[in-house]
Formats: sequence, structure tokens, C-alpha cells
Amino acid sequence: MDIVSLFADCDDFCLQFLPRWQAYLLVAQAVQRQRHSQMHMSEVMTLLIAFQSSGYGNFKTFYQAYVREIWNYEFPKLVSYNRFVELEAECVVPLAVFLRTRFGRCSGISYVDASAIKVCHNLRISSNRVFKDIARRGKTSVGWFYGFKVHLIINEQGELLGVSITPGNVDDRKPLPRLAKKLWGKLFGDRGYISQALFEELFEKDVQLITKLKKNMKNKLMPLLDKLLLRKRSLIETVFDQLKNIAQIEHTRHRSVTNFLVNLLAALIAYTYQEKKPSLNLSPATLAALPGNIF
Repeated sequence: MDIVSLFADCDDFCLQFLPRWQAYLLVAQAVQRQRHSQMHMSEVMTLLIAFQSSGYGNFKTFYQAYVREIWNYEFPKLVSYNRFVELEAECVVPLAVFLRTRFGRCSGISYVDASAIKVCHNLRISSNRVFKDIARRGKTSVGWFYGFKVHLIINEQGELLGVSITPGNVDDRKPLPRLAKKLWGKLFGDRGYISQALFEELFEKDVQLITKLKKNMKNKLMPLLDKLLLRKRSLIETVFDQLKNIAQIEHTRHRSVTNFLVNLLAALIAYTYQEKKPSLNLSPATLAALPGNIF
């Protein structure tokens, strides 16, 4: 990841977003005064995002052993690690808005899936205090977990189109209408999204939901193109695999809800900067020639 380009993007975003956001906070009386930090918000965001592709296992080591030693010239006004953690808490909203600016464009072929984010081992659920009021028990194909679900929609090029975070016990189908609000064409998902009511609701919005059938369901004819594209649903599973194994979206070292959100948002943003994303490698000309992918 090019740190200079990343900082330029963060800085350009902050120059436009921060004045309007701070003005809103003052009008809404959410803050009484604005304390200026030695480090600018764009620098904090840059380091949080860069950490996700750095290969380091925890941010403290990355900050103290790499940033302060290697990047001290690029970031001449570095603060102490404890002070940086305080600044990190102020980045939740800017990171969330910045992530939306990094979304791709819908091409008519989209994939949806959800993945569990564990916040602690099942044996330590009763002693977890950080996420006591918001995390919930959920179940996946591999068993029970305690935490949250991350719902993603991507296009055939692996670009993010929609993101939602819910407690672990929320049905995968519940956030889908809102996530698919700006989509069109075909949306491919697993059996967990089977619902006649959901299909009809999305179809009215020019989105055709396509899933595999359960064993007890009557077989229905499906166009060959839809079958082939449905087999490529592993594309979005690869995205989740990268977010969990290359980035750091799932670990049990969170000390606050804010830290969890900042870490997750930074990881998603870092993914958007990957040069080689999981993709079907369909050119615009190929997409235009595909029959039935446009209403």
C-alpha cells in the first residue's frame, strides 16, 4: 500500500468532511469545544488503515516498532501511543463516511454474504464486559459464536457495494433490503437468503435475488448463465477470508466498542486499496454481451 497516496486521499477527504462535521456537532451541542491535536485526523486515519495491511499482529507493536522508527520522517508530529488511542476514538464517523466514498459501482452482477465476527471464546461469554450490551450469540454452519455479523455486497470485480454490522443473532435476510437499495440486476446469495417475500420486495426494486435451493424445495429451471454465476459465489467468501487473515477484523483483544468499530472500518477501507481483488475478470464488453444480466 502506497502510504503517500493513502495519506493524500485521507487528507483530501478530511479537508472537505471535517469542517461540516464539526459544525454539525456544535449546532447539535454534541461537543462544547474543539481541542486541536498535534496529529491531524488524516494522519491518524492513514496509520489505522495502513496497519491492516502491514502484517503486524497488533497495533501497539506496529506503532511503536515500525511507525516511530521507520515512518518518523513521514509523520514528524507523532504522539505517544496512549494519546494515539484517545485520538483513535474520534475516527469512527470519519472512517465510516470515508468507507462509503470507496465503494465501487454496480454492474448488474452482485454477491451477498455475511460472516461471523467473534469477540471472545464461547467459554468466556459470561465474563465479557466490553460487549455485554450489544453482542449476541449466533449460529453459523460451523457452530455457535458470540459477537457480530458483517454483511457485505460486492460486484463481480470484488469491489464493495454495501456494508452492514449487526448483532450475531440477526437473520442474514433482515439488512438485505437496505443494503441492496442502490443495486440493480442479479444478486447472488447462499441458501440463508431464501425468502419469497424478500425476493418479491427486491424484484420490485429491479434486483433479482438468486440462491441455491434447499433439498426439500421443488426444483425450478434456472438459466445456464445464472447457474454459472451462482457457482462463483466463492468470490465473496474469498473477500471475507482476506479480511480475517490478511487484515485484523476478528480478534479478542478489543478493550472498547469504539476500538472494535475503528478496527473493522479501517480493515474494510484497507481492502478497497488492494490492487488485486478477487474478481471474475469480466471486461465491460463481456458484461454487455452477457444475456439476461440487465433488466
